[in-house]
Formats: sequence, structure tokens, C-alpha cells
Amino acid sequence: MTPTSHLAPLLSIIVGAAGLLAIDRFSVLSVAGWCAGFLYLTISALLLTRGLRRAGVPLGPANAVTLTRSTMVGLITAMTVTAFTDTISVPLLIGLTVPALLLDAVDGWVARRTRSASALGARFDMEVDAFLLLVLSVYVSPVVGWWAVTIGALRYAFVAAGWALPFLRATLPPRYWRKVVTAVAGIALTVAAAGVFPVWVAVTVTAIALLLLVESFGRDLVWLIRRRVAPR
Repeated sequence: MTPTSHLAPLLSIIVGAAGLLAIDRFSVLSVAGWCAGFLYLTISALLLTRGLRRAGVPLGPANAVTLTRSTMVGLITAMTVTAFTDTISVPLLIGLTVPALLLDAVDGWVARRTRSASALGARFDMEVDAFLLLVLSVYVSPVVGWWAVTIGALRYAFVAAGWALPFLRATLPPRYWRKVVTAVAGIALTVAAAGVFPVWVAVTVTAIALLLLVESFGRDLVWLIRRRVAPR
């Protein structure tokens, strides 16, 4: 790995901590919010560092974009946890969420343009997406209902099931629809989190996002089951 690859995850923690300080001056963060945000920044940086070392590859421009998104997710996490006990600035939360969602389309484009696509980059991107959906689904759940957390929990439930059923850990074939569904879920949760639409609109778009995710995960599950029972 290059020196930049070692420093980038650390820089994410430093920039994230500075972001938390800036947010705290504008919209006070709770102690739990501070802890949650900093914990996410630290763990994600450590996991990325370990992944880069194991893969023996530099960070690369595409992963740098994803790392920027991950830093934003740390700030969103801090605000979401704070929201359960204190009032937060919703415009600021949305102002962080929208760029984090938009950059999801940028990192893939950068990877293709720079020919730096890798399995590590795809995994990093997916995990940041998954955690962002989890955080947003938790944030909107008091408004639309706790069933909304299912949107963020599906990915982790699928991983947990793979621990008990090894065939679920098989590599799935690429499918662009997964990215579309993830993007739709992110947009729907952002609409619900904005609080500018009637509750029925928030509930409707969140329910549509959940249905699309269930369909997507269901299709992958069926493929894995068929692959397991197919004749060798």
C-alpha cells in the first residue's frame, strides 16, 4: 500500500471529528450521538485499512469517493442518535444525506473511468450503502412506524443467515437492479426524513422501498437456493 492509503482512513477520522464539532456548534449533539458518530468513523477506518492491507492495493480515486461518503455517514449517524433525545436540524441532516446519496453514483463512475474497480471497492461501497439505509430507516421509524427499520435490517439479516447457512455466502451474479433498488430506498427514506410531506406520503414511499428491497433480496435468495439444489 502507498503512504496515502495508510493516511486516508486516519484522515477520515480527523475530518469526521471536525465535522462533528462543526455540527455540534450549529445543532448540539448528545453524548450518545458523539459516541455513535465517532465509533462509526473509527470502525469503518480500521476495517478499510485492514481490507487494503489484505488486498495489497492502494486506496485509489474511487475508494476515496466512497470514503468521503462514509465520513458523511458518520455525521448522519451522530445526528440520528441525537434525534432520539434532542432536537436536531433536519435541513442539516438532509443536507448531509443528499450528497452522500449522490456520491453513490460517482464512485462507480470514477472506478470505471480510472479502471480502478476492485472487489474491495465494491464491498466497501455496498457496506456504506447498507449502513446509511440502516441509519435513515431508524431515523424515520418514529414517524412511519418501526417496521421501516426492516429496510436497513434486511442486509444484516441476510449476512447473519449466511453464518448458519453457508450456501447463502456464495457469490451472487452482478445485477444492476440491486443498485437501482438501493438508490430508490435511499431517496424514499430521505423524502420521509425531510418532514415536509404529509405522513401518508412518507409511509407510502417507505413502504414502496421496502417492497422493492424484499423483491430484490427474494430474487437473490431464490437464485442461491436453486444453485444449491442444482445437480453438480
